[in-house]
Amino acid sequence: MPDLLALTLTLKPLPAAAGAPAPRWWGRAVHALWLDVIHQHDPALAQAIHDGPGLRPYTLSNLMGRFPKGHIAADETYRLRITTLQPEMSDLLTRAVTTGPLSPDGDPVTLDYHGFRVVKADWEEAPWTGQADYASLAANSLAGGAQPPKRLAMRFASPTAFRSRKRHVPVPLPELLFGSLLRRWNAFSPIAFPDEVQRYAEECLAIARYDLHTRVVEMKNQGKRPGAIGEMAYVSICYDRYWMSVIHTLAAFARFGGAGAGVTLGLGQCRLVA
Repeated sequence: MPDLLALTLTLKPLPAAAGAPAPRWWGRAVHALWLDVIHQHDPALAQAIHDGPGLRPYTLSNLMGRFPKGHIAADETYRLRITTLQPEMSDLLTRAVTTGPLSPDGDPVTLDYHGFRVVKADWEEAPWTGQADYASLAANSLAGGAQPPKRLAMRFASPTAFRSRKRHVPVPLPELLFGSLLRRWNAFSPIAFPDEVQRYAEECLAIARYDLHTRVVEMKNQGKRPGAIGEMAYVSICYDRYWMSVIHTLAAFARFGGAGAGVTLGLGQCRLVA
């Protein structure tokens, strides 16, 4: 079973859900669905994840698709994305989509009290789906004689923001992005990277270009959280082969680990593009 798994589910609304008002952000509904799936597999694990501190071994997307005039469309297909960061969680997800509650042959699922049927589960290798392990990601950048590029670009598909010095920062600055990826990598990977990676990102990576937009997400208790979507490119201004190899490894990990705050609620979905 792979350490890391990213898959996309395609859903169709049940007739009773068609035309119903849709929430502006489905992150909590998707999280509730996933916790219910875990609970069906292991109630104690679901409770521990729900109540426990620390980072979660998965990320979840918003429900993606068209909502004409803010309503669920009968003829629309919707997608959501789940990633897992531990072999045990990857195994749970695989069983859930093959023979379990997220299987196309299973019962309908509920999101925000609306019924949907899973019609497809896709984890074939693609920009946003696939599988990997920590050792192979590290080896791709750290092993061999090739010099890692001094530039890389990241795509932020859902609002991405960070907590820094008790402030909300809706911009993927190098030290915030790679510091976030570093913490998630070290929390779940058997291969640990040094904390100095974040300092290298802060002192030696510059923003080469960006095409970002602000999107505000309505969170719990009517709170609003702005985040960045779009692309940003980074360049090393003090090149070091080892540190840039680690930076590229973390960038490749991003499509599984997500970045910033709220990755279990649909925020921080990002990946390496170049």
